[in-house]
Amino acid sequence: MKKYSNYFAAAALFLLLCFSAFIISRNSETLSEYAGREPETAYQIQQNKETEETESSQSITAASSGEGFGKEAEKPQTPAADDASTDSGDDIRITATTQKAPTDQGEETTDMYQNERYPDRIIYQPDFYYEPLSEDMKQRITGLSYKDDCPIPYDDLRYVSVLYVNFKGNTSMGELICHKDIAQDLVEIFYELYQAGYQIEQIRLIDEYGADDLLSMQDNNTSCFNYRTIAGTNKISMHGQGLAIDINPFFNPYVTYKNGRQHVSPQGAESYADRSQSFAFKIDENDLCYKLFTAHGFQWGGNWNYSKDYQHFEKKPEHTQSS
Repeated sequence: MKKYSNYFAAAALFLLLCFSAFIISRNSETLSEYAGREPETAYQIQQNKETEETESSQSITAASSGEGFGKEAEKPQTPAADDASTDSGDDIRITATTQKAPTDQGEETTDMYQNERYPDRIIYQPDFYYEPLSEDMKQRITGLSYKDDCPIPYDDLRYVSVLYVNFKGNTSMGELICHKDIAQDLVEIFYELYQAGYQIEQIRLIDEYGADDLLSMQDNNTSCFNYRTIAGTNKISMHGQGLAIDINPFFNPYVTYKNGRQHVSPQGAESYADRSQSFAFKIDENDLCYKLFTAHGFQWGGNWNYSKDYQHFEKKPEHTQSS
């Protein structure tokens, strides 16, 4: 009897569960059925659900990429220019040795800004310009290349800035001081040399060498103005007037002859006095440097009769004193 009682209890519990499920199913609706009865409310529920799913998906994507966990999104960086990334020292690494003249409105605006800021600056091409000596520049050269007894007015001199290709094949910025009468010539010549990839080891003011010509030549430095008189005379030399320039002087030495003996300056450059030999950086009549300077009316020291100054180019305006 007890056994049958357990069967009846289990059957009754099963019937009760079935009845409860029936009651619940009658009182429940699907979303489609609810939408048929309350369309506007059902649409808002579905839209909210889709928004939640989209936000959840974006959160998962950000987490998988490492963003949003104590890390700000990185800002895009502007790429550096291909032909002007900074190298060691004064070098500027380039992929080409050409420099375009200003052609678009942006570059013209830049030049106009520079002209407004420096009204006396004459810009031939970007980074190729000349201007009167600033007060800082006057202080920099006074007592050195500009000696205390120098009669050349500061106003007759010009500061010149150029680019050139150095012996590493990189672009460097060079500076010169010259007479105002050849400033335009120099920016035009050095621009053409730069365009052609013509190599010059360095172009620094001779004041960095204590205005010592021998030290500057020994270091193969290209320079222009350095006040001095011609040895044994009271005449101002062409360098003393800022009307002469020496290019790569170590490879193109100054050669004189006395008592049948050859003297080469700077010391150590004797092997480069033999111009019948072929070597790099030699200036001769086939060299681009020679062609450009002579085309601008300069005379070459390599053509002198009683001495040879292969590094030297000078120009003699009619109103200046010649050496």
